[in-house]
Amino acid sequence: MQGSGSAVLRDSVLARNNVQVRGHGDRTLVFAHGFGCDQNMWRFVAPAFESRYRIVLFDYVGCGRSDLGAFDAGRYDRLDGYAQDLLDVCDALDLQQATLIGHSVSAMIGVLAAVREPARFAELVMIGPSPRYLNDPPHYVGGFEREDLEGLLELMEHNYLGWAGALAPMVMGDTAGPGLTAELEHSFCSTDPVAARLFARATFYADNRADLARLDVPTLILQVSDDALAPVGVGEFMQRALPGSELHVLQGHGHCPHMSQPGETVAVLDDYLRRRHGGQA
Repeated sequence: MQGSGSAVLRDSVLARNNVQVRGHGDRTLVFAHGFGCDQNMWRFVAPAFESRYRIVLFDYVGCGRSDLGAFDAGRYDRLDGYAQDLLDVCDALDLQQATLIGHSVSAMIGVLAAVREPARFAELVMIGPSPRYLNDPPHYVGGFEREDLEGLLELMEHNYLGWAGALAPMVMGDTAGPGLTAELEHSFCSTDPVAARLFARATFYADNRADLARLDVPTLILQVSDDALAPVGVGEFMQRALPGSELHVLQGHGHCPHMSQPGETVAVLDDYLRRRHGGQA
């Protein structure tokens, strides 16, 4: 970006998505949060890399401390709108060959972004990814029947607090402890309900399986052995769909290992980045 107009646009994007930049290093790690969350969910993992990497954290529009006034239902009714948020942040910071670490739906958002602008990303790290949450028998098991998802989204529509209370323990897992589960429930409740409902539908009804064949970026897939939202079989499907990708399965419970198992998550990321970046990590 050049000139005063570009500087204004840059500052607008950084404010809109509550972009935070910290750390030191020639390489950049971009951390992208999952549905119903915000950048604070990375606080147990991101600091481990600040001494060696430039760290970029942000909130999607409608989440965290983003500018809710920028929310546009026409843009954010599909994952492409969130992929544009990510690319806008990369453009505002002039990022090339960054590492994207995306949790849950941000893994697929990262796929969409990397297909559109592959030079932005040197590699993708996907934590708990799923290209399709709905089962598609006989060859694909995403983990949910359509009626189950419809019931969950109907509860969200009519009893938002009840939905948050039901979903948070499922996502966090039964061994994470009440504090983290309560934090996730609070995060769900703090998200604007209109934006959250649209994001939920965009997330849970998406089918990005065909997009995997278009991705040409090295990828690490990090799954948890007992994850109610993204079974290990989904990770195995993705590894087959992404030649040359790596699959690492953490033994544990829940969909948020960067919160419930941060030490192990950091160790896996550290090993992968060392091998990718010649020992820098």
